[in-house]
Amino acid sequence: MFRYSIVFSSFSVNDIEVAQDFYTNVLGFSVKNNSMGILELEIPNANNIIIYPKPDHKPAVFTVMNIPVENIEVAVDLLTEKGIQFEQYEGEIATDEKGICRSDGKGPNIAWFKDPVGNILSILED
Repeated sequence: MFRYSIVFSSFSVNDIEVAQDFYTNVLGFSVKNNSMGILELEIPNANNIIIYPKPDHKPAVFTVMNIPVENIEVAVDLLTEKGIQFEQYEGEIATDEKGICRSDGKGPNIAWFKDPVGNILSILED
């Protein structure tokens, strides 16, 4: 019925040039310009993630992309140095002063932040 080997994810932005700069220079992704005016985040050993322009873009109120990291403390510090501000949450997913939700063994440690157009991203300790 479906060919699951080619499944990929995508999300929108309202400024493709700002997105390209952010995903390339801040997050360090290899970004390819597609001939259709979209960006492709090149993901080793996986399908690329598509970022497409949408003039009336409204950021999702949920995480659109999770990025595994080896050490969340180091990753948070590096991204903070690059100007990233981590989200602060209370309640079930409460974050500490650095913006890290500590799982205490119930899942990965995770920290959320936004891209320049308001999409919510996360880093999580692999």
